[in-house]
Amino acid sequence: MSKAYLFTGYIPKYQKMYDFLTRVGYTLIFKDIVEYSEGKEKIVKGKCDAELVLQAMVDIRNYDKAIITTNDGDFACLVKYLTTQDKLLYVLSPSRHKCSVLLRKAAGKKIIYMDDMKKLLGRP
Repeated sequence: MSKAYLFTGYIPKYQKMYDFLTRVGYTLIFKDIVEYSEGKEKIVKGKCDAELVLQAMVDIRNYDKAIITTNDGDFACLVKYLTTQDKLLYVLSPSRHKCSVLLRKAAGKKIIYMDDMKKLLGRP
């Protein structure tokens, strides 16, 4: 059996999307958001790093391999540990250009870039 977690900040206006993701099988883990401004830009963050790491460790005996989707170097230690336990299948990075060097190094050949997949699928 496969289980997919999505760790995200809860933003009420996205409730329909959350309902859809739950219906199609995701387990949603919500974190309160923090909002602030950088110049004219409004930034919304739902810092979920610790929750993802904790869930991966709590469930480690219940899965064969994990796929971690992130660009964040904060997950390099988790990726290294899962690799030593033969529990990492892949790191799926949304962007080759925004992916942390620490994460790239930790994942080695187990990293896949979503922007490269677009090219393989013939998408612009």
